[in-house]
Amino acid sequence: MAAESLNTDVVMETANKVIQNHSKLQEQHKLQEEQLQEDKPVPFSESPSVAYGDNRLVKSVSESQTSSSAECVSENSSMQRSQSLPHAPTDPLEGEVADHDTSATPALTEREAFRLDKFKQLLAGPNTNLDELRKLSWSGIPKPVRPITWKLLSGYLPANVDRREGTLQRKRKEYFAFIEQYYDSRNDENHQDTYRQIHIDIPRMNPEALRLQPKVTEIFERILFIWAIRHPASGYVQGINDLVTPFFVVFVCEYIAEEVENFDVSSLPEEVLQNIEADSYWCMSKLLDGIQDNYTFAQPGIQKKVKMLEELVSRIDEQVHRHLDQHEVKYLQFAFRWMNNLLMREVPLRCTIRLWDTYQSEPEGFSHFHLYVCAAFLVRWRKEILEERDFQELLIFLQNLPTMHWGNEDMSVLLAEAYRLKFAFADAPNHYKK
Repeated sequence: MAAESLNTDVVMETANKVIQNHSKLQEQHKLQEEQLQEDKPVPFSESPSVAYGDNRLVKSVSESQTSSSAECVSENSSMQRSQSLPHAPTDPLEGEVADHDTSATPALTEREAFRLDKFKQLLAGPNTNLDELRKLSWSGIPKPVRPITWKLLSGYLPANVDRREGTLQRKRKEYFAFIEQYYDSRNDENHQDTYRQIHIDIPRMNPEALRLQPKVTEIFERILFIWAIRHPASGYVQGINDLVTPFFVVFVCEYIAEEVENFDVSSLPEEVLQNIEADSYWCMSKLLDGIQDNYTFAQPGIQKKVKMLEELVSRIDEQVHRHLDQHEVKYLQFAFRWMNNLLMREVPLRCTIRLWDTYQSEPEGFSHFHLYVCAAFLVRWRKEILEERDFQELLIFLQNLPTMHWGNEDMSVLLAEAYRLKFAFADAPNHYKK
């Protein structure tokens, strides 16, 4: 596909260098810690470099997890990495929402400003080149242009600038016509189960600061109920509620300067809230159009994807696969949620938003590429998985992975591994689409 060919050269280079740089940083940190214990600090220049010799098999980086010391790399090293990875999402400010790591450095770096300018130039033309926008967005979208970029990449807005305002007005009006037509029926007996399940799920949404706001709850209830009524083949299924959150947060950020987690959404003008609600509904609908079999009766799409993940991991890392099998851990027991919620329950919201930058840039990102991300995510923890010798402890670990402090660097490595996997197993796209 055109978009895929545009990405290949740049992203393969990015994948290799991101992983190598990540590994070097961890090796440097390890050496520093050892030397500090001996009161003999070692400068970075003396640290050995680490490279991957086998480009076919992507090795896990779980043995050298990201640590805060990686942020202490010298300015020269950071600049060199930025220049060598023109599309690598290694800068914390790019594509971050509510990332505490960036709160102390609000000013854009030279590279961030350069990338933001490239986005603005691309978006300013009379007809946005969507293939170029996908290529540029793969490695992260700057926060100021993320709302318009997501609307374009999701297919909600047209590439032609002159048509956009008319499209927004028409689609927003259409959504609120659905509200007027259907929302009162939530009290009907035949819709009680749907509405009750929505009520149960919304209090589970993240972040907590949003779910505790009555205005947010009200908006989510309408979005989910209207979608369920208009899609009777699936109706509402647990997990769909999570798919609204990234769109909602990104579109709120279009109107505010502070972090959304610290903001009272109800303070926005009613017209703005209506725009955010309608835009979130339509973009979520576009996403679900590509993965709706995940949410039809018995969720066959998810069951199929979990089986595909099992087959893929058995080829990528036979030792991990065999270890899970020997301890009778079934992939459905931990990976069902990975597919159902697109990893939203496994990583912080800021990481989900960064992940979705790439998903919307990839052909079939939310369906097909997500499979490789899940495989890379599992192999990321191979060391910890292989150390667990008890079924219960192994399953608890897989269901509660330690990603609370993850940021852009972690997502960069994960996406780089996923992309390498996609091309290392060249027959996988055809094999796993059967």
